Amino acid sequence: MNDYIICMDASGDIIADIAREHNVAFVPMEYSLGDEMRTSHGCEEEEVLKKFYDGQRNGDLTKTSQISPFMYEEYFKQYLEAGKSILYFCLSSGLSSTFNSSKLAAENLKEKYPEQEVLPVDTLAATGGIGILVERAIENQKNGMDIHENYNAITAIVPKLRHYFMVQDLMYLKRGGRVSAATAIVGSALNIKPMLEIDKNGKLITVDKKRGNKAAMTSLYKFFAENFDQESGNTVYICDADTPELAKELEQRVRESCPGVEVRRTMLSPIIGAHTGPGMLSMILVGK
Repeated sequence: MNDYIICMDASGDIIADIAREHNVAFVPMEYSLGDEMRTSHGCEEEEVLKKFYDGQRNGDLTKTSQISPFMYEEYFKQYLEAGKSILYFCLSSGLSSTFNSSKLAAENLKEKYPEQEVLPVDTLAATGGIGILVERAIENQKNGMDIHENYNAITAIVPKLRHYFMVQDLMYLKRGGRVSAATAIVGSALNIKPMLEIDKNGKLITVDKKRGNKAAMTSLYKFFAENFDQESGNTVYICDADTPELAKELEQRVRESCPGVEVRRTMLSPIIGAHTGPGMLSMILVGK
């Protein structure tokens, strides 16, 4: 079971060069910008992402579509028919039904492809959290781990992932049912920047509020300083929804305080950006 591919869905964020170099596969996901339906195949070009977030700023509504078990089966078949098993990294089951759909697809494919396997990982993560796990899986595979060893090693890390982020407007999360209407209305008042985490069950929770972007960015840096543990993992992801100035300042503060850290900067996938809105900024790492 050492002949397997590493696959992630398009809601995750990873450095494009890393994905290309190691042949990471992406399950495509659909999203809309206004009346236009689009498909994300992962690691979108910056020009596409900027157009997406500019569209949100101009009032275009954005939403995403779920992946059905049938769609997963059709996607996975191309690799199974080539004799390869699949280690698949999926958006948190606390945020989407895609993990359950991928599990059902994997079970349906067992009879037809008994020599191969599809192992979905419930990452309890999103965006760069999935990227961190995929990077670990790449290293594990290079070091000779078979698919089951790799799956077990990765699932042991999942509870240690930490996501902390700010959003400009909670109304995007409210539209997708991720936070309540009352929380969204309160959080959107008077330049208050809500601070959110993904909890141990992979669900979004609001944990703090900061007045203005600078205070929110400082809170993200403080989160890094309190939670980063170089022995647990030296890679952190800073993902932003087209707010490069704040992301760059956060990166500089992280590098100055911990020169050896591997900082990955990416723009946020439109699959997640559809629900967070423009101006989101995150700090994602493996915690103590």
